[in-house]
Order: sequence, then structure tokens, then C-alpha cells
Amino acid sequence: MDANSVLEIFKEITKIPRESGHEGPMTAYLQQFAAAHNLACKTDETGNVLITREASAGKEDVPALVLQGHQDMVCEKKPGVVHDFAKDPIEYVIEDGWMIAKDTTLGADDGIGIAACLALLASDLEMGKIECLFTISEETGMDGAEALKEGFFTGKTLINLDSEDEGQMFIGCAGGLNTMATFECGTEPVKEGYKVIRLTIGGAIGGHSGDDINKGRVNTVQQMFRFLYGETETGLQLVEADGGNKVNAIARDCAVVIAVPDAEATKARFAEFGRILNDEYHVTDPDITVSAEDASADLAAGSDAAMRFISTMYACPHGVQEMSQDIAGLVETSTNLGNVKMVAPGTFKVATSQRSSTMSERKMIADKVEAIFRLGGAKVEHLYSYPGWKPNVNSHILKVCVESYEKLFGEKPLVLAIHAGLECGLFLDKFPDLDMISFGPTLRGVHAPGEKMELASLEKFVKHLEDVVCNFR
Repeated sequence: MDANSVLEIFKEITKIPRESGHEGPMTAYLQQFAAAHNLACKTDETGNVLITREASAGKEDVPALVLQGHQDMVCEKKPGVVHDFAKDPIEYVIEDGWMIAKDTTLGADDGIGIAACLALLASDLEMGKIECLFTISEETGMDGAEALKEGFFTGKTLINLDSEDEGQMFIGCAGGLNTMATFECGTEPVKEGYKVIRLTIGGAIGGHSGDDINKGRVNTVQQMFRFLYGETETGLQLVEADGGNKVNAIARDCAVVIAVPDAEATKARFAEFGRILNDEYHVTDPDITVSAEDASADLAAGSDAAMRFISTMYACPHGVQEMSQDIAGLVETSTNLGNVKMVAPGTFKVATSQRSSTMSERKMIADKVEAIFRLGGAKVEHLYSYPGWKPNVNSHILKVCVESYEKLFGEKPLVLAIHAGLECGLFLDKFPDLDMISFGPTLRGVHAPGEKMELASLEKFVKHLEDVVCNFR
């Protein structure tokens, strides 16, 4: 096993459709891989797969290790890019030491974790028993981890391969939930003499709503409603709104259709707003664009309700809310204004995501978002709640991984907690005796087009994983 063998398997995985909720082709691939290598394989009713390799001769007494990754990927693409995630392979390039998908997500989150597991399973390395667990729908609600039944795996030590910074060992993560709102605004005719225009903000970097929430990047949904709020005195009518995509990704683009009494004046103010955004976000999002074009419509959202909706969206918090008082630099609590969609004339749905390492603070920020939405007249529900993972500094697998890293590379790895959500929180909730750690190669831009993986970090990650697995006691 080496980095090249892992990379070749990952290249095969990039050809397999595996959007969250549609992992069937990936599940079949894993089952076929197990059969081709004469390995025990079982699949539960949810779609989780476990492939087991029994201990090598002489290593039967080594405690079993569970290696875990998730089958699904976030499927995002740049506006205007023709790509069908249900059938098209991911297009990537190798450039300047990185593997990059320039127009879509790459799916190294967590395809590279799967590839590392499969390479270990297929290798001739001597090791104790390993159980490779591949869960489903991690990105949209951790459905696979939630559905795991007692006895599906036997190991008491788990290595999660879903982290994104080589040289960092993660022993804790945030818990989270989604807060969804529906605004029923009704409809009214577009006013006589009004002109209908479409406004678009694009070119933002976006990113992971956990890992990247503290990077100060623009949220295009938030900024579009900032502009609309400033225009409410003109008597605008809201016709449509469509911004952001995945609830766990920072919104990269947003478009609205509005009817206004003076289209050219509105277009000019929007162009000036674009210059303001370019000034405010010139470091984090240097390529923000705004555009305005003529459109057409007969119906708009009811004016009074639409004004409440616009005000609520502008007031909705986004970004870091609290920093950890225990771990320097760790985001404690955040919220992400993920997306807004018009689902019918006058009806808008909004999806947000809250995260915190402290359950009381997670409840606080979710309640705050709910309260703001309710004040705006929305129907609100909370979905996909998952627990955090409390760090265990006395973990045995942590000691093993740190000692291995120091031996291989002559330096200490960083031991951290992460603000992103990992399935480890659910695993610990279901299996309290599990000893866990999470690590992986360096990935950047996950959950957004341009996602990339550093190949030098893959080399170190593979060496480290192999050493840990083969020398585990």
C-alpha cells in the first residue's frame, strides 16, 4: 500500500455517482470490491456497508480496529456548468501538487477516506483484524450513523478518515442541527407601470459551513437581502428568490426577481452595491460579481408579507457566534444561512444550519434563529440533530497515533477539536465505550467547486495510517 495505490482507487471512485441519498452505485461498488477480494461484507437495511479483513497470522490477539468513512459527497457545481452528478464522472486535474475539480466538488470528502480503507483491505500488509465501515448520507443528516445497530461491527477502537488537515489529530467535534422556515406570502399582481428585473450575485468562494465559517467569506444570500432591505422604501415587489444550495455550504450565488418603479435607478444602485461588496470582501472573495437584467412576471409575493420576509432574512444571523473558552482559536458556536428557494408563487423556503461544541449553546442559537423566523411569520421546524463528540485527552488511540506520527516525521502533530460535524458524535452516543480519533490528508474548498487535495499530504497520511494499523496493540 502506498499513496499511489490509494490515489488510483480514488480516481475510480470519482467515476461513481454518490450524491447524498443516492449512494446505490457506491454501495454496489463496495460490495463488488469485497467479493473480488474474498472479503466478508454485509450491508444493513439503511445502506451502511461493513467489509472485514481478518487478522494476519500471528496477529489474532491484536484488538480489532474500525476504519470509517462515508459513501456520499456534496454535489456542487459552478453556475452554468453542464454536469449531471447522477451519471457524469468528476472531471479533475493534477496541478501544482494538488488534485483539483475546478468546476465541481471533487468528492475527496470523503472519497479519499474510502480509498484508503480499500487499499488497506487489498494490501498484503500484516495487521490485526480491521472492519471498514462505510456509512451513507453523512452530508445531509448522518442518516447512516444514526441508523447503526448494535453488533454491526465488533471493534472498540475507531479511526474516522474524514478530516481535512494533515498533521492534525482530531478528538472532538461540534454537534449540530438544521432549522428550516417556510414563508407563505401570498400573491398579488405586479403593479402597473413597474418593470421586472433579475438581480444576481455570484463568484463567491463559499465553502464548508463548519470548517470555513470563521474565514469571513461572503454569504450571497445574506448580502442579497441586505440590498433588498435597503430598497424597501422604493416600493419594490418580490417575485422570486433562489440562493445557495446545500444547507451545509456557504452560499456562493443568489438571484432574485423583483418588480420596481424605476428599473434603471435600481440597476445603478445594485451596481454600486457590487462595488461595496468588492471593497468589503476583496481579500476573502476577490471575484464577486453582480449583474442585473430585464425579466418578466405577472405575479409577485404579497407586499406586506414580502417586506416581513425580506426584513427577516436580513436580520437572520450568519457566521461565528461564540469562540471556545477552552481551546484557543476553536469556533464554539455558529450558524449558516444556507439557502432560500421559491417553491411556489409567494411561498419561500429557507434552510439554515447551527453548530456548537456545547449543546446548550447549540439550542440557544437554534432557538434564536427560530425566534427570528417566527417573528417574520414563518412556520419553523428543526431537523437532522446530531450530538457533538467530547474530547478524551487520555485516549489510547490518540497516544498510538501521536507516537506513530512523531516516529515517522520527527514532529508532534496538533491535537484538536473541529467545529465541523463528524459522525463520531453519533458513534459515541450509540457506543459509549468507543475510543476514537479522526485524521486525513489536506483538503481545501470542500463543499464547493474547486475542492482540492494536496498530494504531498496524501503521501504522509497514507504512511501514518499504515503504520498505525500495522503496529496497533
